[in-house]
Amino acid sequence: MTTRRKILTTGLVGGAAALAAPAVHAQKTIKWRMQTYAGPALAEHVVKPAIDSFNKIAGDRMQIELYFADQLVPTAELFRAMQRGTIDAVQSDDDSMASPTEVTVFGGYFPFASRYSLDVPVLFNQYGLNEIWDAEYSKVGVKHLSAGAWDPCHFATKEPINSLEDLKGKRVFTFPTAGRFMAQFGVVPVTLPWEDIEVAVQTGELDGIAWSGITEDYTVGWADVTDYFLTNNISGAWAGSFFANMDRWNELPDDLKELLKLTMDSSHYYRQWWYWGGEASLRVNGTKMKLTTIPDAEWDQVEKAAVKFWDEIAAESETKKKVVDIFKKYNADMQKAGRPYRYS
Repeated sequence: MTTRRKILTTGLVGGAAALAAPAVHAQKTIKWRMQTYAGPALAEHVVKPAIDSFNKIAGDRMQIELYFADQLVPTAELFRAMQRGTIDAVQSDDDSMASPTEVTVFGGYFPFASRYSLDVPVLFNQYGLNEIWDAEYSKVGVKHLSAGAWDPCHFATKEPINSLEDLKGKRVFTFPTAGRFMAQFGVVPVTLPWEDIEVAVQTGELDGIAWSGITEDYTVGWADVTDYFLTNNISGAWAGSFFANMDRWNELPDDLKELLKLTMDSSHYYRQWWYWGGEASLRVNGTKMKLTTIPDAEWDQVEKAAVKFWDEIAAESETKKKVVDIFKKYNADMQKAGRPYRYS
């Protein structure tokens, strides 16, 4: 009887498992398409490790297909494509992907909003920018997932820049807001597809690039076509984010949302040390670019102009004023905190 009961019980359990099995196997893998602002060489560092990690852990439950700059749509059309659902997620700054929000002007390199890469996550996580970004993107059907810092914004040029006068007339590939700001110093902002920049410098269509720090200059090949690196920067860190189509985000189970957040955090951490170490190492050990510097007393004109620029932006809307006020409060706090937060 005992043996028979065991056999019957085993049979019932086995039968139940067999009936349940088809439902498990029928579950489809969730598939997302994400496009980054970065070309292939840069994406190897700024996003691919995190997406590879997510896919490895999520397995058959979810896979994210990663596309590089302009592969599916031009970078300037990324927002609209994500909003429509043509692309499920994006890694970019607000400025480059032409977001129709009040905070777009602050993405990428907002002049002198940060001095160091750690300033960006602190501004978002401790000074209230996360809440503002979340509210602005929710209005337009997009989920702002996570903001982080990239490299500082320096000029890489064919000719040496040793004074503000040397910048005049230089045709430079840069971000929309950075270009708008630097135009007052004679810089001529030029917009081109990311993959065309290297050739444009070689052919003389561009005189330089103000899109990155020295780590990217070496990584993506721009150090091979420019000869000089200006140590003065427009901003201490690029501010970029991960975004997703709101409907696709809401469809995800909570544990996959959490996994995506963790891997985005791992991406932010990777960039913190990769850029910080790379910027210093290549200045000291790099052999392709000569360093130049505009004297502090002269560069102070640019920093003072940034304060005026902030006020001009703040006057455009209440939301922009709220963000600028946060920048002012944060930078005042850092100044009062003194070293190592601010040295001057």
